[in-house]
Amino acid sequence: MDATDGTHLAQILSTHQDAVLNAWLGQHLALASRRGLTSETEIREQFRSFLGSFIATLNSAGSLEPERADWDALRASLADIAIHRARQGFSPVETATFVFSLKQPLFTQLRATLANDPAQLAALTWSINVLLDSFGLYTMEVYQKSREQVIARQQQELLELSTPVVQLWDGILALPLIGTLDSSRTQVVMESLLEKIVETGASIAIIDITGVPTVDTLVAQHLLKTVAAARLMGADCIISGIRPQIAQTIVHLGVNLSNVITKSTLADAFVIALQRTGKSMPIASLTAPAASPLQDFR
Repeated sequence: MDATDGTHLAQILSTHQDAVLNAWLGQHLALASRRGLTSETEIREQFRSFLGSFIATLNSAGSLEPERADWDALRASLADIAIHRARQGFSPVETATFVFSLKQPLFTQLRATLANDPAQLAALTWSINVLLDSFGLYTMEVYQKSREQVIARQQQELLELSTPVVQLWDGILALPLIGTLDSSRTQVVMESLLEKIVETGASIAIIDITGVPTVDTLVAQHLLKTVAAARLMGADCIISGIRPQIAQTIVHLGVNLSNVITKSTLADAFVIALQRTGKSMPIASLTAPAASPLQDFR
């Protein structure tokens, strides 16, 4: 492709910029407005800015080869648009269409302008097709990475929210675990627990695994690592929520929990924690049998 072809295309677009812009916008305004993802003013400004930059780059570069460094600034602009659209809730198809839909108004204008020069028309059409395909794929790549970052951040936030460390009593913490315990979550659990131990000066931490569906060798190792880390911070751990199935699994796996106090329920673990810390609480009212509602009729 001759470098002058880029300049020639820039001249055509500059002359018919408003027509191309309106045709391009017409494909998007109805959909975006209907979904309420953004305002019509913002869409018009976004499209006008991109088309202006596209024409300016054609003038300066004079080439339609997408790998040239002259297009780097426009690619950066596309990256910003893709990230912005990902945050606004546009779908991958809608984001890619932003670039791909520019083909139709460009080709329509080229056919009207170069009707008497089929060779030039064919050459420019092919080069524009390659250029915009490259930009469209790049936009999708940036969009996908942006969505993956958002998902990763949300997963991290969910991990942090799903591992609350609760102070049950003075010097006693509880860490209820729900769901699968993998390596990444173990790290979050450990960090949350250790930070709370330092913050409260707790000497006992109850790790409740009632909500953990299965315990295998890997989960048991994660628990032991958490217990060891807590001990290094000066706190002993009690593991509660040991169901019969989990007890059998731990025995079959040969996992050694002899150095860790285990209880079947969180309430039992809490009693042990109170005893070990020398704390007490008035529980008579909680253990006394409730009065029968029939006593008043006797």
